[in-house]
Amino acid sequence: MSTHGPQHTGGGEPAQNLDYRIAHLQDRLASGELGELGVRVEARGQTVLLTGTVPSAPCREEILRTVDEELAGVPVHSDLVVTETSSPDHAEELA
Repeated sequence: MSTHGPQHTGGGEPAQNLDYRIAHLQDRLASGELGELGVRVEARGQTVLLTGTVPSAPCREEILRTVDEELAGVPVHSDLVVTETSSPDHAEELA
């Protein structure tokens, strides 16, 4: 007899579990301050792809922290582009 343990972790329906976790992540991103952003979260096999544009590096970091919390243990590839529309913090020197 083989023993797989009493819990259904890791072998049952990993794709459905990942889809559920992605849906929960999308709900979290949409409900917070980040809800206005066009960040897409897509399953690619057993990995997740993040795409979209964010206004600042801190915003990108906040999204990545949220993703790490929700999708711990899942490989994530991030293609988030930072637009950084703020004013420069110093004058541009022209020669």
